Amino acid sequence: MKWSQSHIFTLRDDPADADIPSQALMVRAGMIRKVSPGIYTYGTLALKAIRKFENIIREELGKISCNEILMPMVQPKELWEETHRWEEMGAGLLKFQNRNQHDYCLGATHEEVVTDYARRDVSSYRHLPSSLYQIQTKYRDEIRPRFGLMRGREFIMKDAYSFDVDQEAAQKSYENFYAAYQAIFDRLGLKYVVVRADTGNIGGDQSHEFQVLAENGEDSLMVSEESGYSANVEIAPIKENISKVDVELLDMEEFATPGLKTIKALAESLKVSEDQLVKTMFFAINEEGEELKPVAVLLRGHHEVNDVKLKNLLGLANPPRMLTDKEVQDVTGAFPGSCGPVGLKIPIYADQGLMHLANYTVGANKDDYHLKNVNHGRDFEITETADLRLAQDGDACPEGGVYKSFRGIEVGHVFYLGTKYSNSMNFKYLDKNGKTQLVEMGCYGIGVSRTVQAAIEQSHDKDGIIWPKSIAPFQVHICLLDPDDTELAEYTEKLYRSLQEKGLEVLVDDRRKERPGIKFKDADLLGMPCRITIGKRGFQNGEVEVTDRATKETQKLSPELVEKAVLDTLGEV
Repeated sequence: MKWSQSHIFTLRDDPADADIPSQALMVRAGMIRKVSPGIYTYGTLALKAIRKFENIIREELGKISCNEILMPMVQPKELWEETHRWEEMGAGLLKFQNRNQHDYCLGATHEEVVTDYARRDVSSYRHLPSSLYQIQTKYRDEIRPRFGLMRGREFIMKDAYSFDVDQEAAQKSYENFYAAYQAIFDRLGLKYVVVRADTGNIGGDQSHEFQVLAENGEDSLMVSEESGYSANVEIAPIKENISKVDVELLDMEEFATPGLKTIKALAESLKVSEDQLVKTMFFAINEEGEELKPVAVLLRGHHEVNDVKLKNLLGLANPPRMLTDKEVQDVTGAFPGSCGPVGLKIPIYADQGLMHLANYTVGANKDDYHLKNVNHGRDFEITETADLRLAQDGDACPEGGVYKSFRGIEVGHVFYLGTKYSNSMNFKYLDKNGKTQLVEMGCYGIGVSRTVQAAIEQSHDKDGIIWPKSIAPFQVHICLLDPDDTELAEYTEKLYRSLQEKGLEVLVDDRRKERPGIKFKDADLLGMPCRITIGKRGFQNGEVEVTDRATKETQKLSPELVEKAVLDTLGEV
């Protein structure tokens, strides 16, 4: 492609609304342009990278005999009501009516549609196993879209689905997709980890995330390097020593704590560490609009509640919301900061990490007062004890060793769904004995547009993007510094066509009105793996420069050696 014939427009400065480097670089490189919050137009370069990634996905899924289809983005309410997710999905599901007042939504996910599609055809064990996938636009009405394509409202996603006769076969399909995902992300050439994860609204009871490592990743990952166990912090289990300390239980006492509303302030006043205090958090487990059903959660002062673990313990569809200050006062008689478990008439759930504590301090449910020497079992009863906190660096992993935290960007997710959707949507088949059985299902997603930005977030420097060779829009970027020089132009054209004949994609910056410095800055910004610099002065001295974008190593070569140097620099593409 010749720059002069393209629609590539770069910006010198970062956009004011960019949250992270990859978002700023994509905007500056003309790869994305915001239409409205969370909705973007993809420019030529971004689309080329996306299509290359899609091709990798298609090739690897083809190896496991997964068949491509295309489902509609607009979906009828009736399908979502079969699985009860019309309401469960909440405000993230964009709903609307057509001119006939029929209810629809934009596809946030396609489990209902694909189950309906498959159940119309699959009726016998002879039709199974089967797997289908699509690459389609999705829409989720994010409350606060940010980070460009990483947390947008409209995005491109690959979603696949497996259908099997029983759990054993479904597990085999899960393993096949897992391996295919490893092959896909290995080919992408990025550093990634696979972690255990929460199934969320998708459902099922087995789930793994593929996470690209990046400093600005949204997700916190907990990895035990000793055991190899890894999980999203949302579900990372913690191995606790919950044996109770054998100490004398002291008499409970109330004492005044005016103005001490935080654990930190209370710890400083009492001259104790925060882990010796117990804090009480309050959540509502009812749906919005229903009568308030509060619960209390206890944990040590330096820990944080894991709302996903709490959701799973309580069997909720979504994480419970925290009570407002006024609701807390209505439940306890005091505002947050002075609340505790003693005297509460609501369910009390305790994190396992405080079970060995004795004679601890809690709020007195009376503003500006606390209780000391409080003990569970004597002064109040715990409804249930569980692992309810967020894992931290140094926590014990259940499979040995300790956790170390990393930041990651979720780019792929595999779920074992079981019969969640086949049961609710009556998707059955006849087995070898003529008996009716529910189809076992799996679900497998890759954020296509999200992954392309994640690649940039992981691989960039102060000057711009450093594309992985596998999805670089072009492998070669030629900076022709003197396009009006006939000899240089003829050499460049010959080199351009020869590289193309060898299967390489080449961008030639042939702009006549841009200075060399601008062309160099744009080349660094766009980040193609290999740059060739052809200038009049160097060419007269018999030199052409070949630069590796990742290492910035530059070779000055005679013109006839350039092509070989480019092929050596790129290696296997």
